[in-house]
Amino acid sequence: MYEIDFTNPSSIYFVGIGGVSMCGLAQLLAHVGCKVSGSDRSPSPLTRTLEEKGITVFYGQRYENITDDLDCVVFTSAIHPDNPEYIAAHEKNIPCLTRGELMGQVMKQYDSPIAISGTHGKTTTTSMISQILLEADTDPTLFIGGTLKTIQGNVRIGSSEYFVTEACEYTNSFLSFFPRIGIILNIEEDHLDFFKDLDDIRASFRRFAQLLPANGLLVINADIPNYQELITGLPCQVVTFGIKQPADYRCDEISYNRMGCASFTLHSPHRTDRQINLSVPGEHNLANALAAIVTADYLGISDKCIQTALLEFAGPDRRFEYKGAIGGVTIIDDYAHHPTEIRSCLEAAGGIEHKTLWCVFQPHTYTRTKSFLKEFAQALALADHVVLADIFAARETNTCGISSEDLQKEILKLGKKCDYFPSFDEIENFLLENCTKDDLLITMGAGDVHKIGENLLGI
Repeated sequence: MYEIDFTNPSSIYFVGIGGVSMCGLAQLLAHVGCKVSGSDRSPSPLTRTLEEKGITVFYGQRYENITDDLDCVVFTSAIHPDNPEYIAAHEKNIPCLTRGELMGQVMKQYDSPIAISGTHGKTTTTSMISQILLEADTDPTLFIGGTLKTIQGNVRIGSSEYFVTEACEYTNSFLSFFPRIGIILNIEEDHLDFFKDLDDIRASFRRFAQLLPANGLLVINADIPNYQELITGLPCQVVTFGIKQPADYRCDEISYNRMGCASFTLHSPHRTDRQINLSVPGEHNLANALAAIVTADYLGISDKCIQTALLEFAGPDRRFEYKGAIGGVTIIDDYAHHPTEIRSCLEAAGGIEHKTLWCVFQPHTYTRTKSFLKEFAQALALADHVVLADIFAARETNTCGISSEDLQKEILKLGKKCDYFPSFDEIENFLLENCTKDDLLITMGAGDVHKIGENLLGI
């Protein structure tokens, strides 16, 4: 594998530079003096940020973009062997790295790299840990899968030993990482276009846990079924947290305010009980907060910093994000794209005063939609009225023969109101005609469904 010499800056090209993680890596390498360039399909706020920092971005991926003077080309998992830039890099024998391999090399430059993994909650928990480290004035380097308002972006380059990043299991990307602190939030079936089944996914997380050194820490959710088989024989310290099962870190005396945000008493080893107040809604955020607190305790962050940071933390963009109100209708946007995430989001919405709960859902990828068709329907049925957009294809083509109309049929079978429209314009017109004062409208999905609420609000 090609090794970047961070003391002797080189020329690095990113294929898919507009992705959240790739954009962050590009900025970090430019910061240490590398000559950075890359390509993406079309302009975006992230590519504009790169251009403002003097990084060259090509729009459209072409063979001629790959020049002989490049030292390394970095690819995301979405890039296939028939990509012209992939072909050019290999024909020119230019060393190549995956995004995960590059991230692993970056992590080795820090004494305290922290990697947050799990099927759900990675971005929120990464953001919580980031907020705590910032409150403690530790000057961390942060890589977040969404925009954190505190840093007005998704990446922050600091000068301390702390490096914080999400660790995604897709294509086993996180197995190229070098964490000293690893977090496993939860494990469920997902990315079944890559993994064979849940056992295959669990095996991948076990291998992630085995990456941790003897002087490291694994923070793991005790509510994961049979989590003990994931930690057996690990040389590192293991600390558990949980809501339902016995764990080292647990909470009780839980209450929720009118916006669905929790307050609770925290019990933890060798510590007096602490009162924690959250400003993000839903039970799922209790678990995210516990994981963040375990990490902060291990790093020696004060109780005051932890409590203040979590109280002030309002969530990253697209995680139950309040967008505004129009005609008395409150509009929330959320990134949920897995049945468990949808259920958590809609349950959190149930804690907010409203008349009718609307959910505009844009399914994400054909394989996920087909694999969890009935589970999607059951989760979405928690809303009073569901509106479906077309499936957001992302990296896929429709070889599954699946459509949003198939999901609509499943939801209607459950006795729930569900409409499908093939265009955002039709969805927006339908909502304008049917949503009324005191309704709660959630736009939901990992694609561009957020544009619907923004169009309604005129933002």
